[in-house]
Amino acid sequence: MFAIYADKPDFDNPLSALVIGERPEPKLLDGWIRVKVSAVALNWHDLWTLRGMGMRPIAFPMILGCDGAGTLDDGAEILIYPLMGNPDWKEDETIDPDRNVFSELHPGTMADYAFVPRRNIIVRPKELTQVEGAALGTAWLTAYRMLFTRSNLRAGQTMLVQGASGGVSTALIQLGNAAGMNVWATGRTEEKQKLARNLGAQRTFAPGEKLPEKVDAVFDTVGAATWKHSLHSVRTGGTIVTCGAHTGRDPSAELGQLFREQISVHGSYLGTLHEFRNLLTFVTTHGIHPQIGEILPMEKAEKGFRDMWEGRTAGKFVFTR
Repeated sequence: MFAIYADKPDFDNPLSALVIGERPEPKLLDGWIRVKVSAVALNWHDLWTLRGMGMRPIAFPMILGCDGAGTLDDGAEILIYPLMGNPDWKEDETIDPDRNVFSELHPGTMADYAFVPRRNIIVRPKELTQVEGAALGTAWLTAYRMLFTRSNLRAGQTMLVQGASGGVSTALIQLGNAAGMNVWATGRTEEKQKLARNLGAQRTFAPGEKLPEKVDAVFDTVGAATWKHSLHSVRTGGTIVTCGAHTGRDPSAELGQLFREQISVHGSYLGTLHEFRNLLTFVTTHGIHPQIGEILPMEKAEKGFRDMWEGRTAGKFVFTR
């Protein structure tokens, strides 16, 4: 079957490991179901896989893709929840020691067909197109958990989003605006800052720019490049929520400031199936349409990978089949 996959890891030049071609159809496991894929989002996780980075050793070649939209054999239109784990785990699945997403232990969703556990199949709301639904699986679920589960923000409080144009960042801006937050964002260019304002940010700033006042919470998806600014931008007793570090994972901790100003730092990873259902309800109830930066046929996916790797983002990249 047609697939987009990594044939080997290449840390320094991940695009050299990207292959668009044919792969054997995976075996259908007990309790799993076949999905004919119609749309799938590109995530930073896919670039980490190309670099050979993951929570577990990756068995190459590996089909990429963590989420998506498609149809079942009976014609039902569905979305794919990305997270799997131990079937006997009864707590929050994001802290299951055996947790994994598609393209880690099992082939991913960037293919003609994806093979997924029945639990991971969610009926696509009629208010969302296939492309919009595909965009929600990883980035928007991550943003939803960061904002509504990990930050404890309330309507009217001020939040800063580090970065204005990535998938998680644009989701945070749209979700925060809909929830009644005062949303601020940073962007490297005026074009990126304009995008953030168009999505609902009340104010935008250059990276590292001193804010007019400190905020109640900072959402940092960037890592080393923004961490110091995040610490200096949050009020005493405030919160920083982080979910990624694509500019580096070893920023200065500045522990003195953390304990003097009683800043809470929360890591956040994807979201639960319950949160995914709540995200779909929130998005459809508020009439939100996820910001899509570019839609490409899977055959031309290399352009999307290159644009993300080189920082040319304006929302989610979605590949269609």
